[in-house]
Amino acid sequence: MPLQYRFSKRRNPLNTDEIQHIMQAVSTGTVDLDQIAYEISNECSLSAVDVKFVLMALAPKMLFHLQDGKIVDIEHLGKFKIGMKGKAQPSQALLRVKGIQKFHLNFQPAVQIKRWLKKGIQIRKEPPKK
Repeated sequence: MPLQYRFSKRRNPLNTDEIQHIMQAVSTGTVDLDQIAYEISNECSLSAVDVKFVLMALAPKMLFHLQDGKIVDIEHLGKFKIGMKGKAQPSQALLRVKGIQKFHLNFQPAVQIKRWLKKGIQIRKEPPKK
């Protein structure tokens, strides 16, 4: 099914008097872990419960390795890596751990996903609300 979009108006953050129009991707719902586990179980010999527990075990293992400074490479999905944001200083000597403002997770999609995105995704306008 094509990805749905809608037209939206936004204020330009650099000039709040200026209105800009954008096309915005529309979410058509959420798929939870139970649904994904069920779908995977229908394509292999594992039960949905087995698949779910493996997927649930992935999160704490990822956190463990990310905290250790490792890049977590989920082959056909992509790579996850910890990043951080801090205040820049004029010299290295002025940098402090307390200057770290926040941590975030960087995601780099796998080559297959990048090619899929680059190829283009079929889209259609969101149906009018009733």
